[in-house]
Amino acid sequence: MGEPHPIRNIGIAAHIDAGKTTVTERILYYTGRLHRMGDVDHGTAAMDWMPQEKERGITITSAATTCFWRDCQINIIDTPGHVDFTVEVERSLRVLDGMVAVFCAVGGVEPQSETVWHQADRYGVPRVAFINKMDRRGADFPRTLQMMKDVLGAVPLPTVLPIGDGDSFEGVVNIIENRALYFDESTLGATFEYGKVPPDMRAEVDQARELVWESVAELEESAMEKFFADDLDEEEVRRLIRVGTLGGDFVPVLCGSALKNVGIQNLMDAIVEWLPAPEELPPVDGQTREGEPLRRERSADEPFTALVFKVRSDPHLGRLAHIRVYSGRVGDGDKVLNNRNGGRERLTRLVRMHADKRNHLDCIEAGDIAAAGLREAMTGDTLTDEKHPMILEVIEFPEPVMQMAIEPVSTSDEKDLEKALAELEKEDPTLRVDTDPETGQTLLKGMGELHLEIVADRMKREKGLEARTGNPQVSYRESVSSRGVGECEFTRAIKGRGHYGHARLAISPRPSGIEFTSRVDSTLLPQRFEEAVEKGVMGSVGAGPVAGFPMDGILVELLEARVHETDSSEFGYSAAAATAMGRALRNAEPVLREPIMTVDVVCPERYMGDVISDLNARRGKVESMGQRGVSRTVRARVPLAELFGYTSALRSLTQGHAGYNMQFLDFDRVPGNVAKNLLESMGIVDY
Repeated sequence: MGEPHPIRNIGIAAHIDAGKTTVTERILYYTGRLHRMGDVDHGTAAMDWMPQEKERGITITSAATTCFWRDCQINIIDTPGHVDFTVEVERSLRVLDGMVAVFCAVGGVEPQSETVWHQADRYGVPRVAFINKMDRRGADFPRTLQMMKDVLGAVPLPTVLPIGDGDSFEGVVNIIENRALYFDESTLGATFEYGKVPPDMRAEVDQARELVWESVAELEESAMEKFFADDLDEEEVRRLIRVGTLGGDFVPVLCGSALKNVGIQNLMDAIVEWLPAPEELPPVDGQTREGEPLRRERSADEPFTALVFKVRSDPHLGRLAHIRVYSGRVGDGDKVLNNRNGGRERLTRLVRMHADKRNHLDCIEAGDIAAAGLREAMTGDTLTDEKHPMILEVIEFPEPVMQMAIEPVSTSDEKDLEKALAELEKEDPTLRVDTDPETGQTLLKGMGELHLEIVADRMKREKGLEARTGNPQVSYRESVSSRGVGECEFTRAIKGRGHYGHARLAISPRPSGIEFTSRVDSTLLPQRFEEAVEKGVMGSVGAGPVAGFPMDGILVELLEARVHETDSSEFGYSAAAATAMGRALRNAEPVLREPIMTVDVVCPERYMGDVISDLNARRGKVESMGQRGVSRTVRARVPLAELFGYTSALRSLTQGHAGYNMQFLDFDRVPGNVAKNLLESMGIVDY
């Protein structure tokens, strides 16, 4: 294989507050992309460009930028760590080739970093790890390595060791080069000096070198022979670390302190040396418009193929689609095929992004990440050469679990509000805009309180629209607790023509989703009538019989469907199915289901009892408890309805010494007494 292409498409991801945005800022500074270092705490980080990000000191939207190191172009996406914006990580990992996982040396492997790690596992993304905040009191490099093994199931391979920790943290030892690095604070870490390994670290460094040499030697027989002959040199070790990283055999681990400007250059070297170039990854798999499997090499000589992984409105350029090019080449102004709708669209305003700034491009090719003006493109769309269509695997997004009513302050703003919400919905695949069928209210549905709060804030700042919002509410579902059967025979004359349909349906519970299946012999019921029955069924699941919440977790079976000699019609079968569905639901003992969250709390030992008692009072079920350094951890299943205001409550309970993370787990049945109270508050008394 020749020299890898000088492009790296990487993501930087971690738990909230592990320091990944600060790591990115340092990378941009040392590569000359920034001439002044930004600071998250002071709202000056270049990658946190949204006003909401500057105010809260967190990353909300994945931001893209490009920099150069050792003649290699590095396209970086800095991703959020807050659970409400996990989808930003999901869609970024879908298009990236490698990842830098940032861990806090004090917190170790925290809940959201665990989530992101397993997302990367799912997409097979090679990664390197950077253990940050080695200068913080309580920093523990060996403990974090052990947590990577125990919690993530990873095989960490330290290639750098810290010199000291906490207040005594001085620099790092490069294990491969067998020498120390001390970074000059007067140049903000841009320059550093090499030194000898501290004597008290000699045994530790020798042991670490032995581990590296042994680990890479196992990858190739010839390397093993050299290892036993004591002839395995540094250059060969670096090459083999790349082989092992790309093959998932281990994860190179580095360390430092981004805030104190220590160790970032080592990380940048690792990105260039050990994370993959686009062409080193397997060919991209997809399918034809007819559903046949199709594979395409990651080469500029192949037909053009790209995936839209994000859409957003730019105040200067209008609607921009962020795209990852997998193969081929296309120029600014060229026409491409959108394989979702079969439409042809011209690529205009082709740019490379640096957070919210942009540089114009004449063309893009395999391996590039860029943005272009596309009016119709949506997240997940595949763009290809018109003569060589292909559909790439779509990105799956979770269903919203929380909703909030929103309305304009002035009736004259109704149309503008509708338009603005439609734009935001196209940008954010986890945001839904619905209308309450009973009240006519516009409902925003999203992934959590913060998510909905940010959307409402963006309406005001970006769109200039004042809007009134209701309190966030849980998005409940309805299901059934037993098997129920319903039947309907539909007969009606409309405009002189008879319409007939018949359906006998059975409904039973299933874990999640809605599935329709037919038990009727296909020779007895024409396919178009079966499809009409399914259409009638699916048209009935938007509002359940208890309180009008969407249905979820049901299996619908068509048991029988009689046919009329002359009057059978698609309308008749659809209408019969809808009525039979309603009857079957009432016979299947309908129940309410609520979103359940996994909540991970980290707190000092002395607050453990209070935290657990509070979780129990919130209908939580403690699943596990553990130790994380000097702190204790609790993992519990808690209904989302009981978690409103939990941030303030936990802070009060522990005097600000605890932190938590939550993420959606699944939907579960609402207990009878809770369901009764909920429905009574909605004016429903006959449950």
